[in-house]
Amino acid sequence: MTLEAEIGALLTAHGRTLATAESCTGGLLGHRITNVPGSSNYYRGGVIAYANEAKEALLGVRHETLLAHGAVSAETALEMARGARRRLGADMALAVTGIAGPSGGSADKPVGLVYIALSAPDEERWERHVWPGNRLENKERSAEAALRLLLGYLQERERSG
Repeated sequence: MTLEAEIGALLTAHGRTLATAESCTGGLLGHRITNVPGSSNYYRGGVIAYANEAKEALLGVRHETLLAHGAVSAETALEMARGARRRLGADMALAVTGIAGPSGGSADKPVGLVYIALSAPDEERWERHVWPGNRLENKERSAEAALRLLLGYLQERERSG
């Protein structure tokens, strides 16, 4: 069973819904989720917010957050996930923001830096990754890591009843 199908089965079994907010992955996360037949039963949709203005307008990311921490930060990823949950009426949401490359990096925020966040009713979590690949590899690794973050959360809830 694929990662996406396993997530879909767990969401379906518990009657939960999912939304996504993507920046550097450009819709790849939503693409992977919707590759599963029946995903319309649990996937509410996604927002691809590449520009900071779109993050603010579509996902409710605070301008102050972007000024203080930047678009590529744990704080922004969490606000993106919260905004996707709220705007799309989902039980949980995943968000991805980062620097896919090959340019755009700095000493503090190198190419390949990605933050992934999960917002759920009972918990929020985030991860920081620095991928060593090219643009496409970084996007693929980021989408994979986001799905794994969600699967881990769902499996923990499954075990705890």
